[in-house]
Amino acid sequence: MSSLRENAKKLTPGLGETLVRGVWPFAAILLAALLMQFGLKPALGDGGAFYTKLVLDCGIAITLAVSLTMVNGFTGQFSMGHAAFMAVGAYAAAGIMYYGSARVLGTENFADPGAHAGLISTMLSDRQGADGSGVPLVSGADLLFLGAVLVGGLAAAGCGYLVGLPSLRLRGDYLAIVTLGFGEIVRVLIQSQTTDSLYDVQEIKAKAWYELPKYLGGPVGFTGLPFYTSLFWVFLFCGLTVLVAYRLKESTFGRAFLSIREDEIAAEAMGVDTTRYKVRAFVISAFFAGVAGGLYAHTVGVQLNAGELGFVKSFDIIIMVVLGGLGSISGAAIAAVILTLLPEALRDVAQYRMVAYALALITIMILRPQGLLGVHEVWNREAWPWLRKKRK
Repeated sequence: MSSLRENAKKLTPGLGETLVRGVWPFAAILLAALLMQFGLKPALGDGGAFYTKLVLDCGIAITLAVSLTMVNGFTGQFSMGHAAFMAVGAYAAAGIMYYGSARVLGTENFADPGAHAGLISTMLSDRQGADGSGVPLVSGADLLFLGAVLVGGLAAAGCGYLVGLPSLRLRGDYLAIVTLGFGEIVRVLIQSQTTDSLYDVQEIKAKAWYELPKYLGGPVGFTGLPFYTSLFWVFLFCGLTVLVAYRLKESTFGRAFLSIREDEIAAEAMGVDTTRYKVRAFVISAFFAGVAGGLYAHTVGVQLNAGELGFVKSFDIIIMVVLGGLGSISGAAIAAVILTLLPEALRDVAQYRMVAYALALITIMILRPQGLLGVHEVWNREAWPWLRKKRK
């Protein structure tokens, strides 16, 4: 026993090594997000605004696809209401940011980020000067935006728990129908509001804080939102989503998720509480979908409308997950980028764009029914069977 203890102590990494291993992925994600924010736009040159918007859309799509992979890919469930969590996070973050800017920051032009934003919130315009002189790196608006996005994620996670706890006892088509119904309920509830947004700062300050959720735009959409989403925020949360998904997949919880996907009855026989683990996957997935919704709501060119976050949006996210490979994190990310850029690549044939888009998807699924990478990751040799055959 003593020799085993000594060997265990030798194999246990030291505190410094543990801290380095735990911190360096987060440091790398932060550095990559800063490089995207301050290095990509100058490199794009002419047309930078257009291409920056495409990169932003790709980052948000990756966050959505990887978050849905935690449910549809890891646990093998079939959720069709992912856009509903995106909508919950979008409206929660938008309400906090819109009315919080007026009440907390106290500025008359609260819908203009240039009035009080730091460099991190600057996205496409040069309103603050080329050198950013006199502008703080992180302002109060940045902190408010970060809090709003996180609250949006938590609101979506709460909805995920409330929906998942009773419905994830179902399987297959029944679960798909329940989640699809939940998505439509969220859309109808938002669009059934009869009150428009408030635009006067004094009127906003006169309202009690618990009355403000009634003024989210209703059926006409939530307009006038400040555009705080930047490359930094998108790729910070995108990187964190991918990191959490990867570490979850390799953890004890992740193994339980995968066992449910492979054979739920066998997993129950081995003592896995399948309902509890499915609810956990659902909550984590909903949180990151809500975060993606908060980022989406504050992107330049977006007029937040619940009609655009219905079942069609859910199907788009499902297609990304299936095309990338059910259970593959990197596959979902690659498919998200492809499906975001493909409509833009086909813009020259606008009248046939959706036909070509559908034919491309059908062709890929016929030639590669398991998706681009199957259940493997892009760095696994098993993901590239033709390369292994060639080596032999």
